[in-house]
Amino acid sequence: MENQKPTKNDWKFKLHEIIYEADTPAGKIFDVVLLILILTSIAAVMLESIEEIDNKYHDLLNITEWVVTILFTLEYIARIISVKKPTQYIFSFYGIIDLLSTIPKYLALIFAGTHALVALRALRLLRIFRVLKLVRFLGASNSLKKALKASRAKISVFLFAVIILCVILGTVMYLIEGNSDSGFTSIPMSIYWTIVTLTTVGYGDIAPVTPLGQLIASIIMIVGYGIIAIPTGIVSAEYVNQGKPEPINLNTQSCPNCALPKHKDKAKFCYGCGHKMNP
Repeated sequence: MENQKPTKNDWKFKLHEIIYEADTPAGKIFDVVLLILILTSIAAVMLESIEEIDNKYHDLLNITEWVVTILFTLEYIARIISVKKPTQYIFSFYGIIDLLSTIPKYLALIFAGTHALVALRALRLLRIFRVLKLVRFLGASNSLKKALKASRAKISVFLFAVIILCVILGTVMYLIEGNSDSGFTSIPMSIYWTIVTLTTVGYGDIAPVTPLGQLIASIIMIVGYGIIAIPTGIVSAEYVNQGKPEPINLNTQSCPNCALPKHKDKAKFCYGCGHKMNP
């Protein structure tokens, strides 16, 4: 009887349909309101970090965060009771994110300094892909992920060679600039300067003063432009070889039994537990 179709009068069925599915009007409204609450909470945390605003509106910001936290708590509980296997949701990716976005405010009552962790609620914005069905645009990102995975060996070898180059050049710069008052006080500090220069960041906290050191620095700067382009070329070549991306399913339903998402379009049964999907 576990796979029996739920009735529309079942309150758990209605609750699951609203919370876990974005294809119904109620589900879309729920998710949009949820995203607004997330943005409101993040904005409150950001404004609270500004001393002038916090001194003037501390009570309002604190009340706002508590209201959002309580609503998130109720939502988290509702998600648990609306599925037949709550542990599947609790230990899922979104389940862990929902928990992490809910507990920081409570932890702040016990441990000082943990209040800023409320900013973890930004992770919940990942649900916007489900709400607005932006998953249809993820085909290119999947191809990019495959390209990065296919080129990881080449990139690893390249990065290892760059690290060796930085160690050698850093040691050389220490030998050249070590006796001058230019900031090259040790080999690790010189390697740090080499990395900063090679990546064209150029903080300017350390700079060579000898003619030979400046000549080597100029060469490192020029080499840096070429080095930055190499990983891009490796990934681009693999990206071209990926071919046509796989079709993307737009189904936003989650299984009412195990809360497993990402089902195929028009799926009638859960691919994880075999439970019948909501109509």
